[in-house]
Amino acid sequence: MLHELRISGLGVIDEAVLEPHPGFTVVTGETGAGKTMIVTALGLITGGRGDVARVRAGCDRAVVEARFAAAPEGPAAGVVASLGGRLDEDNTVIAVRSVGADGRSRAHVGGRSAPLAILTELTDPLVAVHGQSEALTLLRPAQQRAVLDRFADLEDQLSAYRTLRVRWQSALAALTDRRARVRENARREQMLRLALGEIAAIAPVPGEDADLVAEVRRRENSDALRVGARGALAALSGAETLSDVPTAVGLIESARRDLQLTGDPRLTELSGELHQVSVLLADVAAELSGFLGDLDDDPARLEELLARQAALRTLTRRYGPDVDAVLAWVLDAERELESLDSSEHRLAELQAQVDDLAAAVGVAAQHMSARRKSAADRLGRLVTAELEQLAMGRAVVRVAVNPRPAAVGDADAVEVDGCWLAAGTDGVDQVEIVMTAHPGAPELPIAKGASGGELSRVMLALEVVLTDADPVATLVFDEVDAGVGGRAATEIGRRLAALAGNHQVIVVTHLAQVAAHADRQVVVDATAGGVVGASDLRVVVGAEREAELARMLGGTDGISARAHARDLLGAVAGTPTRRRRAG
Repeated sequence: MLHELRISGLGVIDEAVLEPHPGFTVVTGETGAGKTMIVTALGLITGGRGDVARVRAGCDRAVVEARFAAAPEGPAAGVVASLGGRLDEDNTVIAVRSVGADGRSRAHVGGRSAPLAILTELTDPLVAVHGQSEALTLLRPAQQRAVLDRFADLEDQLSAYRTLRVRWQSALAALTDRRARVRENARREQMLRLALGEIAAIAPVPGEDADLVAEVRRRENSDALRVGARGALAALSGAETLSDVPTAVGLIESARRDLQLTGDPRLTELSGELHQVSVLLADVAAELSGFLGDLDDDPARLEELLARQAALRTLTRRYGPDVDAVLAWVLDAERELESLDSSEHRLAELQAQVDDLAAAVGVAAQHMSARRKSAADRLGRLVTAELEQLAMGRAVVRVAVNPRPAAVGDADAVEVDGCWLAAGTDGVDQVEIVMTAHPGAPELPIAKGASGGELSRVMLALEVVLTDADPVATLVFDEVDAGVGGRAATEIGRRLAALAGNHQVIVVTHLAQVAAHADRQVVVDATAGGVVGASDLRVVVGAEREAELARMLGGTDGISARAHARDLLGAVAGTPTRRRRAG
């Protein structure tokens, strides 16, 4: 909910701070005192259009700062985190909107600069402003559909439908792309198959290129390798032609025997260590002998190896830096070939998949339509009944649910009950709230058939009907009581008070019958110069509240007006319209 609203440089407001009650808060004051600027400020903080004309004369900018309570794991906290900001220690987030006299508009959320769209994303689940302007959310078709879906409890079904629709659209896009690129895919497929055939003919083995380099180098240096190996072997174990030349193995064996013959324990121990050295040298000599035996200087074998190297280089020039990269390319190419398959059989398989998904989308949309139509009838009757108590007893509200037709072959067309309909992200229905102002009047969309005050009362009636289903924490109404009085005004106050059992409600009103139901009354007092300063937005209680209600009743602060004000407050206190929230 909204904890605090700070305003500076906006319209007649120089500096002001509003701290609304968690339940029902009314803002009252003389005409032109600036109370509607509270609603304007909330409109700005929720991402509404910034009008330079609203910047106070002499100020370089208008600034609105709002502090909201936000659940640590809720959507608002997620928006703040996405900006790199953070919640305050008391789990509140501060949002700031400024509109400069030069027309520039800026926003900050959680201590971070943010685009204006982020303000809307942040505040959508927190605040709903119902004012008398073209920006009323209820005028938007998407909002009217959302109102009905909330009443019908369609959230889970709508989410499942959207998931299914995404799968259908993805499959359709893949099929359309494949058909449009048949020739291109065929050329690509031919190129890949030729390349794979070339690689398969050479049949490289992982790591083969490195092994070939080592073997070729060894064969090219076979003469030098043979001389070195033979010399080392002769030094270790002797050469056949030089049998009388001392060798390393022979000298060590001679030393070992000499030590063994001494009989001294310590020298005998050393002779054992020399024996181990002799065995090791013998093993090395055997390895050298094997190396010389394997050292093949056959020129034909070397040519064969060089030819194999050349074949592998052909592949590494075209498909990767080494043989392992070439083999990885093969795997990628094989996967790509599967996606390029544009044969009639494959296209038929994809078409069948698209048809199945389209049919499933149609069924899901049909089920949602049935739920919507049933809920629309109930919602219309309940709202009409509420309007009877809000000085609109002759009006009839109906929620129209009509199919959106589509042409065969449209990208979003599905068949439902033999008709082709446009399956959008919200289904195949067009939802519109319409109203008949009085018997004999034409049925018109509420944007055309209701005045500003009537539209606010329709919104109030909807909010009362939807009170348990509405996720928005703070509801703001601007002169929802315009054009009414007497019993109707009292009923509006009662219904706003009922809403405050589940929501924070802020209302700008000029009727005492409405204000008397509030948990907190805030009076906007403009100075003689028409300016609202920091001390001119004040909470009234006790005698001050009676005086303000008396002014609202008759424009005077006389004894009879005061008595009437007390009667109003007493009547409200004795009417258990709702559970009161703690302040």
